[in-house]
Amino acid sequence: MRITEAAQRLGTSPRILRYREKLGLLPPRAGRVHRQYTELDLRAVATGLAIEQRYDIGPAELAFALRVLADPEARARVQDLGERLGRLKPHPVRALDFDQAKAQRLLRPRPRP
Repeated sequence: MRITEAAQRLGTSPRILRYREKLGLLPPRAGRVHRQYTELDLRAVATGLAIEQRYDIGPAELAFALRVLADPEARARVQDLGERLGRLKPHPVRALDFDQAKAQRLLRPRPRP
């Protein structure tokens, strides 16, 4: 379906749908110049809208949250910030990182002389 029909079904505007697509809040296009909205697209948008409403956030905030979940470096930096601010507790696993790395080094096969 075209963007105007999709927007009507979702109770939003075509402009908002384009913005959400630009933020990465829609599944990728199927190689077409103009997006043909599918039921999967509509369900993804509806889910995003429900999350935004439930947690009182905007589409850009939701897009960043998805980026943090998908990007290990971003996740680590946000985790570090949360710990520094006292909003997140440090992972107890971090204390074991050194011992785990040491054990992995010891278990690696050694080159023969």
